[in-house]
Amino acid sequence: MRVAPGIDAYGAGGFRIAGVRYEGSVLILEDQPRLWRPSALASLEAEDFEAAILARDTVEFFLLGAGLTVSPPPKIVRERLRVAGVGLEVMSTQEACRLYNVLSSEGRRIAAGLLAVR
Repeated sequence: MRVAPGIDAYGAGGFRIAGVRYEGSVLILEDQPRLWRPSALASLEAEDFEAAILARDTVEFFLLGAGLTVSPPPKIVRERLRVAGVGLEVMSTQEACRLYNVLSSEGRRIAAGLLAVR
């Protein structure tokens, strides 16, 4: 069974994942965290999801941590994911971190885009 990296902490503009600090937003895809361009929900673009779309055969859905409050991402983003057949779940970054840890510990194959919060 694979061991996905756990999100140890979030806040102060970044994340600690598997003991490593990431400044800014992160994308976790195929259990590999990396820095992610968007800094706010309004700055999301369809291109920010291309890596997850390319990996759609190994991703059950995309978990979006939208910051402190929850609102839908831009329509173009939702439409691009829908057309590609990638499910989208949107929640606060706090909730997304918790859910990512639970689902990844169960061996679920999810992608997570987490917007950093202060």
